[in-house]
Amino acid sequence: MTNPKDNAESDEDLAQMVIGLGPCTYLLLLLLGLILLFPFLEEGIFARTLLGILFSIVLLVGALATRQTRWGFILKLGLAMVGVGLQWTALWAESIAILVLAGITFAVSLAVSFGGVLRYIFKRGPITADKLHGALAGYIMLAFIWSFIYALVEISSAGSFGPGRLDFTQPGTFFKLIYFSFTTLTTTGYGDVLPLTNHARSLVMVEEFSGVFYVGVLIARLAGLYPSNQTR
Repeated sequence: MTNPKDNAESDEDLAQMVIGLGPCTYLLLLLLGLILLFPFLEEGIFARTLLGILFSIVLLVGALATRQTRWGFILKLGLAMVGVGLQWTALWAESIAILVLAGITFAVSLAVSFGGVLRYIFKRGPITADKLHGALAGYIMLAFIWSFIYALVEISSAGSFGPGRLDFTQPGTFFKLIYFSFTTLTTTGYGDVLPLTNHARSLVMVEEFSGVFYVGVLIARLAGLYPSNQTR
């Protein structure tokens, strides 16, 4: 028979594993806040400035939350600072060329931080709340990385995504690609934003695979570690 005391301890362990605070917790909250506030911070120079501040904080917290070694931390922090500088320059100069450079830097910075998150959550040791939050933050970061890639593809080859022309000087354009990236990563695919060229379609297929692979490996990792943590 199952001991009620063991069930209570198991529930308590599960609660402690889900609820907690850590660097990745703050990163996850910032990423969720960025998604929710993005549509409200695209019109007007003041709103775009606030959006730039929020995204700058996300990059800096991402560099801090996923640090592993001194040189790794310096690399992530350096990329984040360069991205922030280019973003602010593009914001006030209204330069598409500088915006492209900022997008490339953001994508690289997020990719490096995403790699740090993967090393952290797959590292040997008990599953903690911070690791779970890091896994969720990594999933969101993966979607943002692909949205930057799609934006760079659209800028370099107009008409890659549609329907209709995507004008990055207009509010809401980049958010459409963020939305499209999330629906692709989760294999939802509403169909209101579409890849129109074969190059774009090939990237979309890679993102679909990366999303399924991420979730599958993550579940396998958690399933393999969680029972061992409950052994008394």
